[in-house]
Amino acid sequence: MSRIGKLPVALPQGVTATLSEYVLTVKGPKGTLTKEMSKLVNIAIENDAITVTRPNDEKAQRSHHGLTTGFVKNLELVGVGYKAGKQGTKLVLNVGYSHPVEFDAPEGIEFDVPAPTQISVKGMSKEAVGQMAAVIRDVRRPEPYKGKGIRYAGEVVRRKEGKTGKK
Repeated sequence: MSRIGKLPVALPQGVTATLSEYVLTVKGPKGTLTKEMSKLVNIAIENDAITVTRPNDEKAQRSHHGLTTGFVKNLELVGVGYKAGKQGTKLVLNVGYSHPVEFDAPEGIEFDVPAPTQISVKGMSKEAVGQMAAVIRDVRRPEPYKGKGIRYAGEVVRRKEGKTGKK
């Protein structure tokens, strides 16, 4: 069993968790998250901590073992005049189109713009954060010739050589 998987997941102050019939509900200041857990693992809530154990070391049970906290995906805008802004809960992107592209924050997702060329997508659900970051990236994917576009932080875009003149 992994060292991290053995450790109990501490519930921070103001966060409560309930378990009923393998449905784990966690309520906190950022909202509520409900997740149906696998029947292959045993879940217990005691002393402000959640412990997840598995009866044996079969591959199927190992794959369902582990818990996490909030998730963040960071995006970067690369290109002359490309910038992001926040209007209330909306994310507004100016990425070379004749109009700004706006995104409303879905339930459980929060946008943060620490700099005009940086976007942080935050939330409690890994799937929702990853999906929203992918949708934002699809507005203007990084292109291989000049490297312009919206990319994940730390993503390396393979550059291609442009056309050469006749000789």
